[in-house]
Amino acid sequence: MYMQSLTPSPLTVAAVLPCYKAKAHVLGVLSAMPALVSRIYCVDDACPEGTGKHIEASGADPRVQVIYHTANTGVGGAMCTGYEAALADGADIIVKIDSDGQMDPQAVPYLIAPILGGMADYTKGNRFSNIEDVSSMPLTRLVGNAGLSFLTKVSTGYWNIFDPTNGYTAVHARVLERIPLWKLSRRYFFESDLLFRLGTVSARVIDIPMVAIYGDEVSNLKIKSILIPFFAKNIRNAFKRIIYNYFLRDFSIGSVYLILGLLLLLGGGAVGTFFWVHGMIVARPATAGQVMFSALPVIFGAQLLLAFTSYDIGRTPSTALHPLLSRLRSSTPPAAASVSR
Repeated sequence: MYMQSLTPSPLTVAAVLPCYKAKAHVLGVLSAMPALVSRIYCVDDACPEGTGKHIEASGADPRVQVIYHTANTGVGGAMCTGYEAALADGADIIVKIDSDGQMDPQAVPYLIAPILGGMADYTKGNRFSNIEDVSSMPLTRLVGNAGLSFLTKVSTGYWNIFDPTNGYTAVHARVLERIPLWKLSRRYFFESDLLFRLGTVSARVIDIPMVAIYGDEVSNLKIKSILIPFFAKNIRNAFKRIIYNYFLRDFSIGSVYLILGLLLLLGGGAVGTFFWVHGMIVARPATAGQVMFSALPVIFGAQLLLAFTSYDIGRTPSTALHPLLSRLRSSTPPAAASVSR
């Protein structure tokens, strides 16, 4: 069971709902939104069903503000619009919840509790923490999520998370302000791309166990159409993260492990390939010395890359960033704040 109550917080909690083809479910989501959420931004992403108008016509919740897009920008584009509106209105914690009814709004207190407690900057749901739920999932979903989670761990540096595409999230505004929203992916890679950006500012991210609700809703996500783009974008972000964290912003023992490991692995592989091709040409097998001369660099290189991976796992952020950012913000004189902006 989710938390049903939470000690009232002095922080303002807002929710953003990207709305696209969710007319049949969005009012149910809004009606279940807990009272601690003081503002709800529904972003109609050029929905052909007129979800935004449907919400306004219901007039059920005074907390709701509908924002319209004239062209479809994808879930990432809708979320960036909602984030900007919530930040402009002074929200402290911003929750993302889908409008298709697959996420229980009553779990919001559970999701934001670690942020309120100063233990995390960003929390996200994890549908794979309960073994009973996992056992009922199709094998293809389990294998696909495992592979995607590993890629996301490599590309973001968050080795402690799973279920990276889970869209039920909460973030502290002070941390979100440090993220260049205009650079985030506008489509389904949004959640993974945001995790990458959070990693570049060393925000702490934790998973929150949750149960997905599956009904008669139709997902707009087509697995086959995103496999290759997700793979390519994760590999791109992995290279960017390593360059940022190990060569531009810092140079550590992990950087040395990586450089020497790659040089030895590639060098040993090249030497071994040369001896193998030469042996084929002259019809003479490689000598024991030639085999060792190529094998040892490969072995040592692989060991150094494993050491780099271990070092990288140890660098996963373990301290929340937003308490410090909030103190710095509150202690900044008004004149200095206006100059910095």
